[in-house]
Amino acid sequence: MHNAALRAVGLEGWRYQLLPVAPELFAPTVKALSGAGFRGANVTIPHKQAALALADETSEAARAIGAANTLVFEDGRTWADNTDAPALLAALPFPPSGRTALVLGAGGSARAAVWALLDSGAREVSVWNRTFERAVALCRELGGTPVRDPVEADLLVNCTPAGMDGSQQGVKSLPLLVDEPTVFRCVVDFPYTRAETPLVAAARRAGLAVVDGLDLLVGQGALSFQQFTGMAAPVDVMQLAARGR
Repeated sequence: MHNAALRAVGLEGWRYQLLPVAPELFAPTVKALSGAGFRGANVTIPHKQAALALADETSEAARAIGAANTLVFEDGRTWADNTDAPALLAALPFPPSGRTALVLGAGGSARAAVWALLDSGAREVSVWNRTFERAVALCRELGGTPVRDPVEADLLVNCTPAGMDGSQQGVKSLPLLVDEPTVFRCVVDFPYTRAETPLVAAARRAGLAVVDGLDLLVGQGALSFQQFTGMAAPVDVMQLAARGR
């Protein structure tokens, strides 16, 4: 997706690459990237909170969320931002103001979702996590209500990796029946994969509005691209590349 965008804007000397990094190697790897010629990096599970802690400067949103997914390196310093939050809001089919939401998960993406929804005026944001204490801790920091069981809401936001491999088994570990998603008006599934996740498939069968992981991937990636390059992102190009077209 990013390499297609770089070609589209004429930055032929630039390259975007995957860097798998174990948690214990994350800090030294990030500190070495600038000297190795990197302009920036996107950060995903499980490094988003660690990325914020490593930064010299941070955006207001990243500080409030407590997690970063975008790092930019300049003059030996690291800038951290969170583009998950604005990407989520831009992708929603209706504004969250006055609405209710159920967020699944308590990691970096969940933190971005809870903060974005509350900051945009959501009436109630409930948070479920397999470890209830993590949901309690997240809500204590950001707001929202921790729940042990699912609640009806206008919006369901899955920020867990369940279903990313396309199997029903992982999704069935979530606190809802994916075959009966009609207690929601819209389903957002953060895991990104070109194949439909079981949750997205069930929501579409039920006729619900759906925001899938690739919608969010492109949205946050376009915002990161602008920070990396200083150029407007060719969103259409990125969308086609992300979906393998």
